[in-house]
Amino acid sequence: MALDLGERRIGVALSDRRRILASPLTVVLRSGDRAREHAEIRRLVEEAGATTVVVGLPLSLSGAAGPAATRALAEIEELRELLSVPVVAHDERLSTVEATRRLRDTTTATRNSRSPVKKRRSIVDDKAAAIVLESFLASEPPV
Repeated sequence: MALDLGERRIGVALSDRRRILASPLTVVLRSGDRAREHAEIRRLVEEAGATTVVVGLPLSLSGAAGPAATRALAEIEELRELLSVPVVAHDERLSTVEATRRLRDTTTATRNSRSPVKKRRSIVDDKAAAIVLESFLASEPPV
């Protein structure tokens, strides 16, 4: 399972059991109650039978850890204490940009009318998590 930790939403993606495909799963809305958000993530992990949780780490383009990465690392530590599976950070540079590009390309390809910006933002988060998971799976040796 992968998480894309946003300020307003947490994108969630899941891979198949063979760890080949990554698919968007859902979005957990930020409520201001971190314990509640993390309880929902724990439920999703348990329900899916996930064996690892990969969390996107928003490094700067230079690879440095800025304020967003520092916040993500703190949240990763909280998740490590809560979840019974390994929680690993994975470089997510440009995952949201890539998810937005793919969504735009898909919308253009299907000649669908333009999605309202709010709707597009709400469906980018789980796709960004899928891109983080794709990248992680590609970096791991085959199972």
